[in-house]
Amino acid sequence: MDPRQVRTADDAKAIVEERRLDYVKVGVFDVDGVLRGKYMSRGKFLSALEKGFGFCDVVLGWDSNDQLYDNVSLTGWHTAYPDAAVRLLPDTCRAVPMEGDMLLFLGEFAGEAEGACPRGVLRRVLGRAESMGLSVRAAAEFEFFLFEETPHSVRDKHYRGLRNITPGFFGYSVLRSSVHAGFYKDLLEMCAAMDFPLEGLHTETGPGVLEAAIDHDLALAAADKAALFKTFVKVLAQQRGWMATFMAKWSPDWPGQSGHLHMSVADRDGKAVFHDPGKPHGMSDAMRWFVGGQQRLMPELLAMVACTVNSYTRLVPGFWAPTQATWGVENRTCALRVIPGAAKSQRVEYRIAAADINPYIALACAIGSGLWGMEHRIEPTEAVAGNAYAMDFPAEQGLPRSLSEAAERLAGSAVARALFGDAFVEHYAATRDWEEREFRKSVTDWELARYFEII
Repeated sequence: MDPRQVRTADDAKAIVEERRLDYVKVGVFDVDGVLRGKYMSRGKFLSALEKGFGFCDVVLGWDSNDQLYDNVSLTGWHTAYPDAAVRLLPDTCRAVPMEGDMLLFLGEFAGEAEGACPRGVLRRVLGRAESMGLSVRAAAEFEFFLFEETPHSVRDKHYRGLRNITPGFFGYSVLRSSVHAGFYKDLLEMCAAMDFPLEGLHTETGPGVLEAAIDHDLALAAADKAALFKTFVKVLAQQRGWMATFMAKWSPDWPGQSGHLHMSVADRDGKAVFHDPGKPHGMSDAMRWFVGGQQRLMPELLAMVACTVNSYTRLVPGFWAPTQATWGVENRTCALRVIPGAAKSQRVEYRIAAADINPYIALACAIGSGLWGMEHRIEPTEAVAGNAYAMDFPAEQGLPRSLSEAAERLAGSAVARALFGDAFVEHYAATRDWEEREFRKSVTDWELARYFEII
C-alpha cells in the first residue's frame, strides 16, 4: 500500500502490518511549529489509532529552546505537567525515505489542550469556511539559506562567520543549481516521496539561499505539507553535513526570508468564488471582501504571522517585505498581492509572512481574517499602484513594530477571540510575550559595539 492511500485507522493498521514495522514515528507540531514526536511500538500504535495516546503537555508549555513558560494557565508547575490527549490522524501517513520503510503519522491535541493546538485552530477556521459553504486551497513558498556547517560548528562559532554553501548573489542561477544538482535531486525526490511535492525550486538572491514553492492542496493538508517541508529540509541538509535556516532574517546584509502563503476559495460545487471576469482585475465581490478582511485585521493579528522577535527585523522598507497593511494587484511591495488569472488560478498572496511562520497558525490567521471580511463585507482601501514603500498610509494601516506590541494587540482583539477562541488567543499571546521577555534578557553584539567603550 502507498502511504498516500491511507485514510482510515484500518488502512493505517494494514500498511504497518504490510511493512512488518516494529516501530513507527508519531509527532505533533507545537506552538512554534517544531515537530515533537517519538518512535512508538507497533502494539502501542495500533492501540493509539483507536483510543489516542497521552503526550506530556509540556509540549505546549515550553518554548523552542525547551524553556518553561511562566505565564500560561493551560499547563505549568501548577498543573504538574500531566499527559494531554492526542488523536492520531491516519490520513497524514508519510513515508520517511531516509529511514527505509519507516512511516510517520501526525497527531493533534484533543481534550482541554485542543484549544491551544496549532493544527486544531486551523481546523476550526476551516470548519467556519465549511459552514459558509466554502472550501479553501492554499500553498506555501519558503526561502531558506544553506550553510556548510553543523549543529556543533555553528555553536562553536557563536553563529558568526558561517560559511554559506555558495558565495555571491546568483538569483535563479542555473550554474549554482547545476553544480549542486545532487542536493537538488535529493530534495525534490524527498519532497515527492513525503507527499509535499514542489512546483518549483531555484536559487534566490544571496549566498546559498533557495526558494521552494510547495504544490497547493486543501488548506489543512497544505499546512501539513509546509510544516513537514521545513522539518525535513533541515534533516536532509544535516545528513549532508550542512544546515538550513528558516529564520525571518539571519543577517543584516541580506533580505529576509519569506514564507508567502497563497489562497483561493471555492463553493460546495467546486466553483471558484474569487473570479468574476466582469469585475476589475477579475476580482469578485467575495475576493474583494476577503482581501478587505485580511487588510483590516492584519495589524491586530500580526503576532500569529510575525511570530518571533526576529520577524520584525525583516519588516523594514526596501527589503522585499511589507511595512504596512496594504494591498495591490501584482504588486510585490504590498502586504497582500492579488494575482489575477483564470478561475482556478485567481488567488491572493499573503506576503507579510516570513519563513519562520508556524504554517498552521499563519494560515488560520490569513484565512480566518479573509472569511471574516466576506461575512462582514469589508471593503479594502484603494489598491496600491507603484512603490508602497514610498507612500504614506493612514495610522490604522500601521503594523506593530515588535513582538510584544503585536502580542498585546492580539490579546485585546475581540475579533481574534471570536475567530480562534479565547483559549488559543490567551495561550498564544502569552507565549509571544514570553518570547519577547526572553530576548530582553540578552545583550546583543550591536549593544556591545555601540556602548562598550563610548558610553
